[in-house]
Amino acid sequence: MRLLVDLGNTRLKWMLADGTAVRGRSVSMAWDEADFEARLEALLAVVPPVVSIWIASVAGPAREARVCEALRRRFGIEPRMAVAASELCGIRLAYREPERMGIDRVLALVAVQASGYAPCVLAGLGTALTLDALASNGQHLGGLIVAGPELMQKALVDAAGRVTIRREGRVGWFADNTDDAIAGGSWLATAALVERFYEESAKTLGLVPRLILTGGAAPRLQPLLRIAAIEMPDGVLRGLAILAQRPTQKA
Repeated sequence: MRLLVDLGNTRLKWMLADGTAVRGRSVSMAWDEADFEARLEALLAVVPPVVSIWIASVAGPAREARVCEALRRRFGIEPRMAVAASELCGIRLAYREPERMGIDRVLALVAVQASGYAPCVLAGLGTALTLDALASNGQHLGGLIVAGPELMQKALVDAAGRVTIRREGRVGWFADNTDDAIAGGSWLATAALVERFYEESAKTLGLVPRLILTGGAAPRLQPLLRIAAIEMPDGVLRGLAILAQRPTQKA
């Protein structure tokens, strides 16, 4: 059994894998959770022994160090970090500097390819919205990164001195108050960009691709889209399971 860990911008998640198959549901913790270290150690205490630990991280070095130290104490194993490459598990990246592409995006592409979803557009909905187009042969066409809907709202409030949010707004086209106007603007802008990127990807691919949604905000976005979409929970961890199982990657 392997332990797979996803260190994101807002939270960390983990799940167990037996070969390329993930086991059960992922466990998550927010970075700003009170008594983070104590809570993390309590959750790890109930995880059964593992033969290796694999980490996909877009978090900063300090957060990586905190988690790696807790994992070493609990399991006595040195975690292995997943690294982006020009070709990884059948995915060929379009990036001229592949090491600068977030490993979360790369592994999610690995997962959708392995699931038979390509050709597709992959929308990752976390702190950021990431969009990537993938051909059926594993060729990545490139993509976009923009602030996710919740970050859009926070950035607006932080930048505008007289704009405040009193409650979570409702999403609609014709808001009659600031809370709903900000929520609607952020979520509908996200939906519009996903749809436009999908249309441009379809033109470039020369066919109708699937639309795959992954990330914590995916369930909230899906009803706002005019395009049928497939949700793939824990795409990063599923891709990490595939990477860890590769013969040249075994710990």
